Amino acid sequence: MTDIILINPSGRKKTYQELDSGFTAIEIPIWAGLITTFLRNKDHQVKLIDANALGLGPEETLELVLKESPLLVAVIAYGHNPSASTQTMPATLGLIEKINESSFKGKSIIVGGHAAALPKKTLDESSADFVCSGEGPHTLDKLLRALKEDLPIKDVEGLCFKINDQVIQTNPSPFVEKLDLEMGSIPWDDFPIQNYRSHNWHAFGHDSRQPYISLYTTLGCPYSCSFCCIQAPFKEGELSVGLKPQSSSYRKWSSESILSQIDHVVTKYKVKHIKFADELFVLDKNHVTKICDGLIERNYDLNIWAYSRVDTITESLVKKLSMAGVKWICLGIESFNEESLDDVNKNFTKAQLKDSIKMLKENKINIIGNFIFGLPSDTISSMTETLKLAMELELDFANFYSAMAYPGSELYKEAVQKGFPLPENWDGYSQHSFNCLPLPTNSLSGSEVLNFRDSAFHQYFEDPAYLEYVNGKFGPSAKAEIESFTKIKLKRKHSK
Repeated sequence: MTDIILINPSGRKKTYQELDSGFTAIEIPIWAGLITTFLRNKDHQVKLIDANALGLGPEETLELVLKESPLLVAVIAYGHNPSASTQTMPATLGLIEKINESSFKGKSIIVGGHAAALPKKTLDESSADFVCSGEGPHTLDKLLRALKEDLPIKDVEGLCFKINDQVIQTNPSPFVEKLDLEMGSIPWDDFPIQNYRSHNWHAFGHDSRQPYISLYTTLGCPYSCSFCCIQAPFKEGELSVGLKPQSSSYRKWSSESILSQIDHVVTKYKVKHIKFADELFVLDKNHVTKICDGLIERNYDLNIWAYSRVDTITESLVKKLSMAGVKWICLGIESFNEESLDDVNKNFTKAQLKDSIKMLKENKINIIGNFIFGLPSDTISSMTETLKLAMELELDFANFYSAMAYPGSELYKEAVQKGFPLPENWDGYSQHSFNCLPLPTNSLSGSEVLNFRDSAFHQYFEDPAYLEYVNGKFGPSAKAEIESFTKIKLKRKHSK
């Protein structure tokens, strides 16, 4: 008998509009996999449904649930980007409603970063029996034991639920401390590996974007950028181990665990494209070096990409990364305006940025830059300066974001306290959705910020000099790919 079904919900179309038609990545739901491993190690019978990768709607997903009839259905609303959990909430809430309106006799729970940031609000908005207020594994284990053995639900840590319309939130749940032992690998064979595809830019110069996988080598981030909500699901666990509220945890898998997983997917599925989905991979020199040394020894000829801060790039690490098969590094540049960088606790210098870019280029690592428009001190002038300098850097690709008040971030707390306009729906937290509404700055409305972001996107990617650069480096197919997606004009409710 199946004890629990973990579901990664679908809903890409609403999140990305027309960009979903082949341009966006289809990511493996890492957290659903990790939780599956954790629960199996606790002797629970677990099944996993990636409705997103399989293209299953709510009705088709419900059919699979009813066929198995588990004690518990957990909809896992996690994602690889800070916005991803929140923007999947419409699909999550819709699926939960569909399940609970059916003949299903079991219980339901929502797990994920958004739910952990706003557990009571999530409970009020959904028909779920429970909401998880932490990262999930320990809570789901104890909840399953309570359901099997008819134990008091109030003793399960990390839960939010109602009794007679009264909201009950239980004590904080610990997070998983022994990563290698308790969830040392994703259950790769439970996933439709053939359905996942890389970002289009990740495969520039390659014949195909598949097969592709992503995995974590670390959890959390020790920095405190005010726009980021990545620590939201870990806060309960941090309190349980005695960390102060302003501190952030940073946990690591061993290099042996990571390399073993890569061995498996390369050998069995012929995977070439890999994403290290860590919020910040290039940080711990010893950790990165051990993984790189193992990959260099294996000589798999991989195409890996990972995140780095500008100020964690060093010459020795860059050389290792290049030899290990890391072909792309994504730098969190955000802005070129010092006041705007101060707004979000970023403190690198322009000299550091130039040095980091130079080191990466010299070691033949492609660079993608992340930029944010609409930080509190931003003006049209400062955003124009950021765009101008971004175009002068000769990056290989760029992501342009609007500053958003993601639940779980400091910007969200500030926006609520100050009464700033926020998106009417959770899908409005997606950068590419129709309902997207960025934060206002000290001098600009959210609509003005959004309008600038969309204009900047087309100005950057339609620039003849950039297109010629891409054509020369990656070939005509990469140039054609960019020309194809720039033909899509996102529809916006709040754009002027």
